[in-house]
Formats: sequence, structure tokens, C-alpha cells
Amino acid sequence: MSTVLTPVLTKFWDHPQSWTLETYEANEGYQALRAALQKDPADLVAMAKDSGLRGRGGAGFPTGMKWGFLPPPDGGPRYLVVNADESEPGTCKDIPLLMAAPQFLIEGMAITSFAIGCNHAFVYLRGEVVHVYRRLMRAVEEAYAKGYLGKNILGSGFDLDITVHAGAGAYICGEETALLDSLEGRRGQPRLKPPFPAVAGLYARPTVVNNVESIASIPPIVLHGADWFSGMGTERSQGFGIFSLSGHVARPGQYEAPLGITLRELIDMAGGMRNGHRLKFWTPGGSSTPIFTDAHLDVPLDFESVAKEGSMLGTRALQIFDETTSVVHAVARWTEFYQHESCGKCTPCREGTFWLKQIMNRLENGQGHEGDIEKLDDICDNILGRAFCALGDGATSPVTSAIQYFREEFEQGMTTPWYELFPPERSTLFAKESQPA
Repeated sequence: MSTVLTPVLTKFWDHPQSWTLETYEANEGYQALRAALQKDPADLVAMAKDSGLRGRGGAGFPTGMKWGFLPPPDGGPRYLVVNADESEPGTCKDIPLLMAAPQFLIEGMAITSFAIGCNHAFVYLRGEVVHVYRRLMRAVEEAYAKGYLGKNILGSGFDLDITVHAGAGAYICGEETALLDSLEGRRGQPRLKPPFPAVAGLYARPTVVNNVESIASIPPIVLHGADWFSGMGTERSQGFGIFSLSGHVARPGQYEAPLGITLRELIDMAGGMRNGHRLKFWTPGGSSTPIFTDAHLDVPLDFESVAKEGSMLGTRALQIFDETTSVVHAVARWTEFYQHESCGKCTPCREGTFWLKQIMNRLENGQGHEGDIEKLDDICDNILGRAFCALGDGATSPVTSAIQYFREEFEQGMTTPWYELFPPERSTLFAKESQPA
């Protein structure tokens, strides 16, 4: 095995009380903040750029460059908003990070806020994870008590308040402008861009919106240097990341490794496929990314290599499916999710996902009509690139890629239900509560 794990954010997750400030301080916690407060804010922005850190929320946009888009200070407020609205099927890295080591995020927010001139930062957390909300609130309280937040932080003259906001459970609020509308108390729907959040974001003020893992990666970069971070990963996809393995592997879980590791290596680390089974298909970046097959086991998991093969690295949510799983059944469940979560603001997504769901349900139950497969491709073509935000594009990805690699299963859906091709006692993933007799 050529690649080893690089535990940084996950280094002390197995500590009995990993989430406490005491444990965090025993593992270099807040040393980076002390160092950052001695630097010029512009140098911190430059360090983020030099490290090569790219957004860990899916799009992979350079983090330091996003900070640099803010206009010059004009005397008014500017904001940092952390997107913790993790809710895509299969994506499960930010919530475990907040549960196990929330102080990484808080220290990262303090450093980032100092770098961009922000005095009030927000965390937008998915409301259903009440246990994580309570833990994050407690972590913020601990940071205030020790002087890492509040007025005159560590005697530097820098002030910062953090507000933790619980959302109401809408997937669309993972889109950064819909998140900002929700945070302002309005219905969460994507905004027309431009203006972009860097110019007119929260309360129409300059705003940086970053993912949890992106901001949590800032303290190690400040503490150990940009060269340390860029020395991991690949030439254009630098650093480490949390890879979330779920599904039909022996040991599902979070594996923190350099970008560029392959699924073959990760499956080996996870104890291989579950006994007696083989890999059939998998998602490299969550359910909104085009699926891969066993032919892609050795594709380096970095932004460029995955894109070259026709998919996206996304959130590194690696959902693993073996040969007992019906592709049509799995894709139908994802399609139902995207249809349900469409905000309805734009016609291509609102109407397109509705009809994708109808056709997928027909094929799933062996009731397909002549031309259904071609109609799926046609609908996807009319959604892709025409929706108001990326939700529409993401809804098409599993459908088109599944047809590309497993067209014969869709053809079988014309006459045969999925549960006859893949009996429920064999297909355990995505099983509905009530199966046909």
C-alpha cells in the first residue's frame, strides 16, 4: 500500500472526551490562534492561498482565493458563515467532526475572522442533529470562558462573537445563498448571482461562506505552515481530507488521508468488501456525483483525476455497493430525495425532478414504458446547466451515469421489478420498510 492515513483533524477522536477544550488544548489547541494574532491579516490570507487548500464542501474552490474576493474595508461589518448544513445522502464527515472535535472549527473561525476583518461569525447547522447542536454550543461556551472568543481575545484587541444557528431541515440550504436567506429569516431559496456573497452576502454585507472541514483545516495550516499542508496530496489537489466510507465494506467509517489516495487503498484499510461479495458501483463524492464502477478502483481521489473520469470528488462521500444491490432501486431512492428537496424556484428542477421520479419508479417496479430510458436522458439534458442552482445538476448525475454503466438493468425494468432481480434478503441497502411479498 503506497498511501498511509494522515490523522490531523481525526487525531484524537478516540480520546474518551475528545470534544472538550481540555483535550483540544492538550493536542496543540489554540496555539495556532496565538500565532495568528501576531501576524498581519493579509499574511494569513496569503498563507491560505499558498497552502493550496480547496473548499472541502464539494465545489473545491480555493479557500484563500475566496477570502481575497472581499472588497476593501469600508467601515461596515463583514461576516464569516460556516456551512454545517450537511444533509446529502452518504455525506457524513462534518457532523462527526463537530461531534468529536468541535474546537477545531471554533479556532479556525477565530483565525479566519481575524484574517478577513470579521467580528461576528455564524455556524449554520442542520437542525435535526440536536445532539451536535448542544455539543457545539457547549464548545463555544468553553471558548468564551477561556478568552478565545469575545472581547479583546488573548489581549490582542480583536473581538469576535460566534452565533450557532440551527436550520429547519431543508437540503436546499446547503446552497450558500439559500443558506444566507434562511439565516436572515427568509425562506431558503438560491439568490440570483451576481452579486456574489463576497460583495453582498449576509445582510447585504461582504461575506465569506466556507465548509466546516475547510475552516477546521486552518489551525493546522497556520501552526505547521503552508508548505507542510501542500506537501501532502497531489500537485493541484493539495493536503488531506476526510474520506467517508459507507455501505458494503467490512469497516465503514471516516478515513483521513492525503488527496490522491485510491478507493482500492481505502477499501483495503476498511477490511475489504463484506464477506463473499464484490464491488459493483460507488459514489466518489456523494449521491449528487456521477457513479463509478469497479473499473475505477485505481482512480486517484483528487479533484482533477476524478473529473477527468467523468465525476466529481465532491464531499468524498464514498458509498460502496456490492453486486446484491439494484442500481435502478438505489438511483430511484436518490431521485425521490432530490425531487422532495427541490425548492421549486426554477422550472427545470421543479418539473424535471418530478418526472425523473415518476419514470424511475416505473422502471424500479418493472412497469417501464417504451422510450423511458431515452426520456430520462432527455429530461436530464434539459435540467443540466439550466437550473437556478446545483441541486438540479446533482439530481441528474446518478441517473445519467447509471444508464451509462448499467443500461441493461434499466432495460430489465421494462418488465421485471427490482426485487425479483435482487431479492430483498440479498439486497440490504436502501431496503424500504415494507418489501413486496
